[in-house]
Amino acid sequence: MKEEYADELLPPDNFSMVAPNIYRGGMPKKKNHRFLEKLKLKSILTLILEEYPIQNQAFLKKNNIQLLQFGMAGNKEPFVDIPENVMVKAVSALLDKRNHPVFIHCNKGKHRTGCLVGCLRKIQCWSYTSIFDEYRRFSAPKSRSTDQQFIELFDPKPAISAVSKSNLPNFLLT
Repeated sequence: MKEEYADELLPPDNFSMVAPNIYRGGMPKKKNHRFLEKLKLKSILTLILEEYPIQNQAFLKKNNIQLLQFGMAGNKEPFVDIPENVMVKAVSALLDKRNHPVFIHCNKGKHRTGCLVGCLRKIQCWSYTSIFDEYRRFSAPKSRSTDQQFIELFDPKPAISAVSKSNLPNFLLT
């Protein structure tokens, strides 16, 4: 690690708290590891297709963090779509409080992460206006209408039913 970062806590790009014990952002870099350690994560949920970077694998091992990988391509017109079955599995893992605290990310924390968070917001009964406003805030300047359509059409019932009620986070039970 460079000396200039030795004492700094630097969050990953596009970092934000989504809900209690759920965080989002871009792909962690080595300079972000100290910050992520402070979150005392149990899991990192990644949406990238590629093998997880070696320096991040070492960070996971050192901190006893499990990797949940649900690789998916982003919604890129005209022929690449997020597979709904993979998103259902990712949402189920995100809802399972046994995986919390959890940090979710794709490469930049914008589109795929935005879709996953949008699906969670749908479960939280947010209005579409609020869901899409949050999505656009993180995906700017390149919001994708196909992502917003995916969120709108996503059926959360299979993801919710895959998690035992006793393992759902408290913020969904109130």
